[in-house]
Amino acid sequence: MNITELRDLTAKNIIVTGASSGIGQKAALKLAYKNANLILIARRQDRLESLQRQCQALSSGTVEYVVLDISIAKHVQETIATIIEKYQHIDVLINAAGFGDFTTFVQTDYSLWNKMFKVNVLGTMLMTRYVASNMIEQQLGQIINLGSMGGKIATPKSAIYSATKAAVIAFSNSLRLELRPFNIQVTTINPGPVKTDFFKIADHTGGYVQSVGALMLDPDQLAQKIVQSIGRPIREINVPHLMQLGHIFYEIMPHVGDYVTQHIGNKK
Repeated sequence: MNITELRDLTAKNIIVTGASSGIGQKAALKLAYKNANLILIARRQDRLESLQRQCQALSSGTVEYVVLDISIAKHVQETIATIIEKYQHIDVLINAAGFGDFTTFVQTDYSLWNKMFKVNVLGTMLMTRYVASNMIEQQLGQIINLGSMGGKIATPKSAIYSATKAAVIAFSNSLRLELRPFNIQVTTINPGPVKTDFFKIADHTGGYVQSVGALMLDPDQLAQKIVQSIGRPIREINVPHLMQLGHIFYEIMPHVGDYVTQHIGNKK
């Protein structure tokens, strides 16, 4: 079998976490157009029910949802076991669950750090651990992890969030090498700011959204890029291109990068 077999998404079994809003929700709708069998995962049942109806209206595939907090290891293990028992195999996993908080580090406390790492990092790892085992058995699959340009270019007031996303990127890079012999592709999506509800939680003042409006990504277009990456040996998607160039510049001239980030990148 070859990864290209996943390009035709008809009847492919796809799990999407963080499906109740944002990038996860948009990706689910795009996948519904492709007639994939969707398993939508999030914590908010009312939003999942609404999304299920929308997706099912677009798709000839099956659409179901599971209410799950991915930060609870036991629940993740039980949920994936139930899903695999029903579907036999998972073709694609999209780890889109996550949240941020734009507060200076010394003003935050351990409970926030703990929660953010549990959701953004450990939740992604837990989902991947149990799904990847199934993919290894079938010798085919793709795991798509939502990182962030914030994991490549850390800015003030995002120390914890940037740390979690840097961890996701590093995890994905190692996992990609481990799973390659089993014909499993690992793709990392690293977007800059996206026009989603993410900032209703992360941006306490609303100032960040106003200041970076020109760089804001359209969530529909990003979701389309994610769907188009399925079945293709794409290592990373880094958008917008301006921030990708900024990351390259930062690596080459870190002292200048620090200055620019401190004086221009600090918009929160």
